[in-house]
Amino acid sequence: MSAMPVVVVGADAFYDSPAVAQHFSGKGIVRYEQIVTPEQVASATADAGAVVVAGHVLSAPLIAALGDGVRVIGRTGVGVDTVDLDAARCRGIAVFNEPDYGSVEVASHAIGMIIALQRKFLLADRFVRGGWNGSHGLAPIKPLDELRVGVIGSGRIGRATIARLLHLVGEVLVYDPLAPEVPEGAERIAELDDLLVRCDAITLHLPLTESSRGMIGRRELELLPPGAVVVNVARGGILDEAALADLLTSGHLAGAGLDVFVNEPLLPGDPILAAPNTILTPHCGSYSERAMWRLGTWTVGDAISFLTTDRLVHGNFVVPPGGGAGG
Repeated sequence: MSAMPVVVVGADAFYDSPAVAQHFSGKGIVRYEQIVTPEQVASATADAGAVVVAGHVLSAPLIAALGDGVRVIGRTGVGVDTVDLDAARCRGIAVFNEPDYGSVEVASHAIGMIIALQRKFLLADRFVRGGWNGSHGLAPIKPLDELRVGVIGSGRIGRATIARLLHLVGEVLVYDPLAPEVPEGAERIAELDDLLVRCDAITLHLPLTESSRGMIGRRELELLPPGAVVVNVARGGILDEAALADLLTSGHLAGAGLDVFVNEPLLPGDPILAAPNTILTPHCGSYSERAMWRLGTWTVGDAISFLTTDRLVHGNFVVPPGGGAGG
């Protein structure tokens, strides 16, 4: 291996790839490579100590093809559902993510959607553009400070969302059976159904796992009071998008804001594209110039740090060195 640590980054992982590589000049060698097939992975990582991926899939066959010197995989951002963690664990390769890089941005995105939907900005905008004739037809609109919002998931982004909602809305209810506590001022709800029946709006902030997949299906959406709004800035697959589209079309739900989808990009003819009163954004909830710089430099920097000191500066291990559960 090279005297300096070599980090292979999946092609197109960062918005400003040359600047990220230049940032680590003299500290490590950063290369951008195609890592789609086992052959590409084997060739790209033959001399590498670390691999960094964004939305790239690292399946078991690709992890098996990693060079013998690869000790760690870094996942930009929060979700690690595209990395086969068991395969990494079996090879003794550590895996880390960067959950803190854009928490404020995602929380702000969710709250912006809640406000826009609850204040019916889409309908108001359409009314003005349509000639501003007659009654605007926006009723009913509940005041924000009387709104009851349910936050499902209270990790870093969930807590950032809760902290901001507490200054805006009447009540914040939280469902997260894994959290030891919820922020002061919010009400913890033990059962998901009990939260859903009480909320004017819900916002999802949990990773996609086997237990969360399909968590909010048709039955759960129908438990929401008529006129409720739904926001998902977490992961596609947690929410049944087809059922959501049906309930928006029927009028049971008043609106939805989605930044994440089962299929990204959406397939032509996807029902959610035709559903009324929807705000759809292209998985950009974490975007800001600050967050994007952190995304690149924190992940690559942690890969170099691990190779040189066995420590992470910003991230968290999902699969720690030597295997076992992350923390």
